[in-house]
This record gives sequence, structure tokens and C-alpha cells, in this order.
Amino acid sequence: MDPLRSSPSGNSPGNRIDPEARLRIINLTRSTDLATRAEIATASAARRKGLLGRTGLPDGGGLWIVPCESVHTFFMKFPIDLIYIDRKSTVKKVRRNVSPWRLSACLSAHSIIELPAGVIDRSQTIVGDRLELIPAEPVAEI
Repeated sequence: MDPLRSSPSGNSPGNRIDPEARLRIINLTRSTDLATRAEIATASAARRKGLLGRTGLPDGGGLWIVPCESVHTFFMKFPIDLIYIDRKSTVKKVRRNVSPWRLSACLSAHSIIELPAGVIDRSQTIVGDRLELIPAEPVAEI
């Protein structure tokens, strides 16, 4: 399912998405969480910036870049895991522990999920797995 086009309930929110929205990313094949509060980068500027300027990703964090079929880690300060998915949220390619100053691409991908290094190994995510991207639960205000 493409969360930009339809919601889990089947109701379509259209192509507009709140840039402050967060996603829970679940590997349905393995019944594991990949992220609990992933950010979304759909605007051109946000897709170009990606994770640049950050010093790391928190546990449960991530960034879904859509559309996107290649990334670089030039000027990054930490390694990341990459999961390339198609429009049906099927994993097309995984790259583990991608160090700064690298390039990576998957021309058959529709989008890329950037995660903290180690998430792919912990979740045992492999090519062919089905993912689900759903709105994250709101954080309770104290």
C-alpha cells in the first residue's frame, strides 16, 4: 500500500501529506517493526536534504524518501541502513550499514527508507518482504 494514495481503512487522503506526520513501518513478512516514528520527505527540498546535518537517528526513527531511487551519504556523520521499496511496499533491495561518502541506487525502486544502522539485521528484512507504512500513534503530551 502507498500511504500517499490510500489509508489503511481504504479512505484516500489524496497526495497531500502533513510534513510533520510520522509513520510506523512494519515488516509484515517478519512481523517486526522497522520504525515507530519515521519522518516523511516528499517535497523536493526535503528529499535533497535527507538526513544531512544530523548526528544520528533515534531508536524507532527513520526517513521515508518518496519518490526516490538513489541516495548518497556524502557529508553524513553516521552510517545508515537503506531499504528500497516498490509502489506496493515490497522490498526490492537492502543495504546494511552504509558508511558516509557512499552512493547507492535501485532503479526499480519507488522510494527509500533510511533507518539507523543495524535495523535490517535485527528485523531480518530481506528482498521480497512486504512492508506496511501506517500513521504512527501520536505522542502523548505531558
